[in-house]
Amino acid sequence: MCDSGHAPFPEAPAGSREFLEFRRKVCQSEVLSAAMERLLETIGFSGRLSVVVQNGRVLKSGYEEGYFCRRKDRPLLS
Repeated sequence: MCDSGHAPFPEAPAGSREFLEFRRKVCQSEVLSAAMERLLETIGFSGRLSVVVQNGRVLKSGYEEGYFCRRKDRPLLS
């Protein structure tokens, strides 16, 4: 289970260690490679990344910049 207190995915079939590891990695935000995380930090990326997967293969990926933005009249942190 993730922090929200409920399983975000259907229950794994009995003995599915791979699926349980998948759930753990998603819940602990371990879905990007270390190289990708370093690149995002280097360029100072703030936004939303999306990945669409079908049958274990990445079908489509994208990004949305400016997802975390501040209004001119309000500081980012108060």
